[in-house]
Amino acid sequence: MDKLLHLRVLSALVGIPIALLAAWYGSWLLWLITMLIFTAAALEMTTILKGLGLQPAGWIIQIGGLILFAGAYQYKDTIINVIYVLLVLINLLWLVFCYPKKTPTDVFANLAATLYLGNLVFLYLTRELPGGLAWLLLILTTTWASDTFAYFVGRAIGRHKLAPLLSPKKTVEGAVGGVAGAALTACLLAQFLPDLPVQPVVLLGALVGIASLLGDLFESAIKRQAGVKDSGHLIPGHGGILDRFDSLLITTPLVYYIVKLFII
Repeated sequence: MDKLLHLRVLSALVGIPIALLAAWYGSWLLWLITMLIFTAAALEMTTILKGLGLQPAGWIIQIGGLILFAGAYQYKDTIINVIYVLLVLINLLWLVFCYPKKTPTDVFANLAATLYLGNLVFLYLTRELPGGLAWLLLILTTTWASDTFAYFVGRAIGRHKLAPLLSPKKTVEGAVGGVAGAALTACLLAQFLPDLPVQPVVLLGALVGIASLLGDLFESAIKRQAGVKDSGHLIPGHGGILDRFDSLLITTPLVYYIVKLFII
């Protein structure tokens, strides 16, 4: 366990500065990094789907991601609904021309993977909002805080299993610690960033803590059904890209739309 913790710390020392640099600079750099993360995550998801007995077309998932990211870069979120419809049509056409070699279940898996992993685009879109750097830092720090607090609180005082069939090591105490840690981190961040209103941000931090946990459990369900422990081995101490970004896939669009619709 100590070796695993050391690997996690080492990975964080390398990964966090890169993430913060991309967040600070924004623009094409953040877009490119999130696109590369999508590409790696899509490769892992394709392998997992095959473990579920499906026959996904990884190239369609990759093309779908490229369309989604290119549309976001050019038009922000103004045509995102159109892109979603286009992705559905592409997958339906693939079924029509490949049937019966490919089944409707394979198509649904392709589409779900594209839209699920495509949530990474909201990292870039959040940065493009007014005061976007502050909101993006909120997403990153509260999501990381939720995972970190849940891990250490669970190790220290965790007694009651939260979801033993999905993730045996997760505890109720760890989950509460993760939500509290995310809310506390949001409160502290709001003291230093004037673009963040304190009361809404603390509530948003707590919601991030809950969403982060759900994102983690969702990926655990997929991996457990596929019979794999980690989504990959790219990040020492964490496993694959999906293992590190599963929570952000849920927390990022949540924060983006709450901020856009109710705060700014």
